[in-house]
Amino acid sequence: MRITRIYQPAELNPGRQLELDQRSARHLVQVLRLQPPHPLVVFDGQGHVCHAVLSKADKKSVVVELGAAIAESPESPLAVHLGLGISKGERMDIAIQKAVELGVTAITPLFTRYSMVKLDPARAEKRLEHWQGIIISACEQCGRNRLPLLHTIINSDDWLRTNQEQLKLTLDPQAEISLGSIPTPTGTLSLYIGPEGGLSDEEIAQAKQYGFQGVRLGPRILRTETAVIAALTAVQFRWGDLG
Repeated sequence: MRITRIYQPAELNPGRQLELDQRSARHLVQVLRLQPPHPLVVFDGQGHVCHAVLSKADKKSVVVELGAAIAESPESPLAVHLGLGISKGERMDIAIQKAVELGVTAITPLFTRYSMVKLDPARAEKRLEHWQGIIISACEQCGRNRLPLLHTIINSDDWLRTNQEQLKLTLDPQAEISLGSIPTPTGTLSLYIGPEGGLSDEEIAQAKQYGFQGVRLGPRILRTETAVIAALTAVQFRWGDLG
């Protein structure tokens, strides 16, 4: 039986009685309809994880009792920072969810030339909160114990200019080389992917000026959410922990 995993940003000390936050409490009691003493796994998003038991579930509070620590680390040895052009609604949600499942280390949402989403500061903050929720849910589902870092939204040129990763790649359908032609990186990797309208020729040229190398994934044009899945699968297969 698959044991339900929940994220709690708290110290996970064995024997501690931990009252769950509203999000987790609602999910366990109202959605999953769990009752004490149901077994659980709790993780703090920083790599700590432990067994737990649901000890209280009523209208006032939901409490778990923490048990023994679990020694497991399903993180990929390949650290990937994804710079992702902001797409509308579900496409962005799917891209972020699948990026987490495929082991991405950090995500920076980017305003690009063809981004169709315009966000004022208040709406931008709400979108970041929404995307953070997707990251948490994806980690709960896929077994990761460290939350990928979600950076604030910035313009793509600022991200390109300040990016310090060792290997920098951008998807370019006109590129002459594929991932198979690139040597194994000795450090971290940046992956630059555009929104539903793709990256403009000027943006690809600008990326190359900042040390990004254009690569192609094949002869077909991929939707942004498909490109994220395909690119991360490819780099994890070549240099990470897939395959």
